Amino acid sequence: MQQGVWDTPMESMPLAAGYLKATALADERIARETEIEIRNYRGGMKLSALSQDLFRDGAPDVLAFSVLGWNYREFGVLAETFKQLRPDGWVIFGGTHVANRAQRTFAMVPEVDVVVNGEGEFVFTDLVTAYLDGRSPRSLGDIDGISFQDPDGAVVTTPDRPRLEDLDVIPSPLLTGAIPLLDDAGEFRYDVALMETNRGCPYKCSFCYWGGAVGQRVRAFSRQRLRDELEFLAQHKVHTVVLCDANFGMLPIDAEFVADLLEIRERYGYPRTLETSWAKNKSKVFYEIVRDMKNAGMRSSFTLALQTLSDDALKLMNRRNMKVNDWRDLVEWLKAEELDCYAELIWGAPGESLQSFLRGYDSLAEHVSRIAVYPMLLLPNTEYFDKKEAYGFVTVRGDTDDFEYVLAHHTMPLRENLEARRFIFYARVLAENLVLRHVWAPARVYAGLSQSTLLLNFADWLERQDDTDSAPLREAAANAAAEFGAVSPALVYMYGDPRAKTVLSRWWQEAVRPLVPESARRCLDEAFRYDIVTQPTCAEPGSPEAAGLDLVDVDGEAFLRGAPVEFEFDVPRLVEAIGRGDTVPIEPRRLVTSFYYKVGFAAFVATTNHEQSAYFLGRPERDVLGGRLAQDVAG
Repeated sequence: MQQGVWDTPMESMPLAAGYLKATALADERIARETEIEIRNYRGGMKLSALSQDLFRDGAPDVLAFSVLGWNYREFGVLAETFKQLRPDGWVIFGGTHVANRAQRTFAMVPEVDVVVNGEGEFVFTDLVTAYLDGRSPRSLGDIDGISFQDPDGAVVTTPDRPRLEDLDVIPSPLLTGAIPLLDDAGEFRYDVALMETNRGCPYKCSFCYWGGAVGQRVRAFSRQRLRDELEFLAQHKVHTVVLCDANFGMLPIDAEFVADLLEIRERYGYPRTLETSWAKNKSKVFYEIVRDMKNAGMRSSFTLALQTLSDDALKLMNRRNMKVNDWRDLVEWLKAEELDCYAELIWGAPGESLQSFLRGYDSLAEHVSRIAVYPMLLLPNTEYFDKKEAYGFVTVRGDTDDFEYVLAHHTMPLRENLEARRFIFYARVLAENLVLRHVWAPARVYAGLSQSTLLLNFADWLERQDDTDSAPLREAAANAAAEFGAVSPALVYMYGDPRAKTVLSRWWQEAVRPLVPESARRCLDEAFRYDIVTQPTCAEPGSPEAAGLDLVDVDGEAFLRGAPVEFEFDVPRLVEAIGRGDTVPIEPRRLVTSFYYKVGFAAFVATTNHEQSAYFLGRPERDVLGGRLAQDVAG
């Protein structure tokens, strides 16, 4: 069983469960004597619905859970229900949230029989074999890589199982059919396709565990296997491939993968986009990959995973970032290549203060305004987790999950953390999730307003309002403070309710325009209007919300096209010039264009997955067509 984190109309691909199923069924006896089924659920499902669906045909003999922090509690409850139905059945917990934490897991969920502590594919196969042999789950000492309880209730942890050197010994869950790919209508059923090209990470950042593979040599799947999987996905017209790699773009084999991806895309038209966690230090291979993708028209979001710009915090993280000039040069290079880029920061690391964090945020925002900010979590098996007392961490568990949220530590008092979390909410909603995009740079250059100043200005203004239009945003902000930054309700309102645009416009008129020199007001007004007009739409073709929008086809993708809109300033060109460091006088340059909105945003609006949301932003005709014609689908 797997359950995703987001409550969306589409499932997340159950890659981990697929690995387990494919590997187990490669064993002749298991294939002959068992039936293995993957139950995959969206986030947000109530336990009553989960239990009814899971057990509708009775309880299985073995129930294995892929456990993350967001589903730990639900899976504990389902394990309890399972044991009422099948007292002699086995419950297996695996995943990063329970690995090496058997003592706590058994104490909190006594129904669990086995905890898997590392890579689970062949451990799971051994466990299924042990079950078929009629063995007791309290006598599994010959299976490496697990924890269980002996007949007296004592926790037994067996030796670690060596990590797999040849990853191709794991059968492909795609090519073997272990993961069902199509829904009842014959369409690809998941939001994106997940793949691994390698396992392992050479770094040992204090906040990260990455599947237990930190500080280890990278091991890769073979080129032919990955090529076969890509071709299989292309044949199923998969739009987006997301790689579950820690540092893609670091090794020559990554360039080979992209070369195969581009060749397959040229042949089938799919996949259209690639998303991944790019290597934090960019090598020659990275630049080659990016240029090849750009030349082929393959879209991606390129990440600056800086996490902090504080030298003190970096030292305690066991981390070294790119040099300042290097990452700035990289951003400018990506912009020159007309490629999308965003940055990542973590708030709450030891050694960081609110003042240093905001200073680093604004320094970064001068070069890349889309900054994903995440509050510090204490994840099991990390150095921060293991040295919790040494750092003075004060934490609290989430209301609906089992993550440890950091409230305070030796260099971060609680009051300062609360101030920072208030800022993070608005930074995530307005900047990270692309509600506003183009206005940041001209506001900084022409009005002296930094990105953090504008975000805090909006927070202050919103808290002074008492009207019904702004109430959903105020409520979302209040709930986020209690739920540690949950921004999904705010995004659903921002993108799904027309009143939100009215609220933003009122803020701009009442709180921002008075701060802007008169000579720059019209220019900034147009930049703000451009951002509002180009927000994604949740409208579906044929719906009342899509009235006035034409359904068109561009290279096999459905778009809604609006009527031409006139701007006094060519906002995208203006922002590009500012980004290059050009001295740009405030001179009108007329722009008249229709905008194209990719269909299907409603499936992503609640996810906070800004990497996917970026593909749904309204794009001017010149960017979408490039001299081609759109086919009118409605006709």
